[in-house]
Amino acid sequence: MADDYVRRTAITRLLVNGEQRDLLEDTISEWKRGCQIATDLAWERCNTKSDVQPLAYDSVRDQTDLGSQHAILATHQASQAITSCIDRRSKGKKVSKPSFTVPTMKYDTRTMTVFDDDTVSLSTTESRVRCPLDLPDADDGYQCQYLDSDEWSVTESTLTARDGEFFLHIGFRRYKNDTERNTAEDGTVLGVDLGIENLAVTSTAYFFSGRELTHNLRKFEKVRAGLQQTGTRSAHRTLVQSSGRELRYVRDVLHRASNSLINEALRYDCDVIAFENLTHIRDRTGASWRHKWAFRTLYEYVEYKAESVGISVKQVGSAYTSKRCSECGFTADENRPSRTDFQCVKCGSGANADYNAAKNIGMRYVRRGLQSSRRTGDSQLALKSGTVTPKSGFTAYPDGFEAEFTDKPHPQSTEGA
Repeated sequence: MADDYVRRTAITRLLVNGEQRDLLEDTISEWKRGCQIATDLAWERCNTKSDVQPLAYDSVRDQTDLGSQHAILATHQASQAITSCIDRRSKGKKVSKPSFTVPTMKYDTRTMTVFDDDTVSLSTTESRVRCPLDLPDADDGYQCQYLDSDEWSVTESTLTARDGEFFLHIGFRRYKNDTERNTAEDGTVLGVDLGIENLAVTSTAYFFSGRELTHNLRKFEKVRAGLQQTGTRSAHRTLVQSSGRELRYVRDVLHRASNSLINEALRYDCDVIAFENLTHIRDRTGASWRHKWAFRTLYEYVEYKAESVGISVKQVGSAYTSKRCSECGFTADENRPSRTDFQCVKCGSGANADYNAAKNIGMRYVRRGLQSSRRTGDSQLALKSGTVTPKSGFTAYPDGFEAEFTDKPHPQSTEGA
């Protein structure tokens, strides 16, 4: 049973030639299409996971170039997304049909083989491709501790394409020992800080700007105040129309932000997205009531979208996350010389203030596992350049996987909802 295993993921870049790249890109495209076909067929007709495969398998096989096992995996992916929506709907929450746009696909032991010579064979729409894993020269690299171990075995994995390169998130599992029985699953954590200047910042240094949202909310407020002051029937009709436009605009921004956060969690193979507790966020950020509504709505969007891809969403205490140094742990008001900058007066570490807070939020969830009787205390925080744990410290990602460390904001995502 799944509860009998501890699971880990090792992200490894693949060394592919031009022909292999084309085959893998075509296969990922067909995979996304297969998942969508299965979802479209099963969306209004299936109530349980076991219903999807017999309903959709033949159509996926007929309408895509996927092999039989990948067609099965596509129906499983669709059923996972649908059952998450069914669960949410049973709680009285609104749901929309899942869509598959992220360039990733699943592999299992039937469609993927890892060999002792550090190569991997992957099924594609035409034939298998065998390509080297880009492993570190040192034998003690973090991938090797799983690949060279008799204790860990390869299980379901995920292939991700980005900027012409491919990264294989190799899944490993081992049996839990006696002290780990009946504990909740640990894994990789993405920390998220919410704010005004930046609507959302992650522990992996992804920034979703909030400037445009704040500017437009102020414009809507100015128009609303003028119409209310006018007080005519025509002004009232215009006010209703303006309120509708504002609501649609804000929801579109929040959908784009939530999609970006989900994509970031998938990119770094995170099991948990950790937010700060939202109870007093208006007091902490100086946000307007509309910003407070936006924060809560963004959290809800991330929560239901994360459920469809198997990611948990949690909240942690918010105390001192903006004043604590994520490098040395020193906490002081003087660490925040300005709203946007963080400069530790003890160790001298400097960073964007929101980014520093995002790392603190994520690490707070990681550390909470050390005191939890339901967890093994063996989770890790995702950073841009690697992962960090309280026990083992920092582990770098393989070369080519977001290796360049930076505190500068990324361009705002423009992906639609």
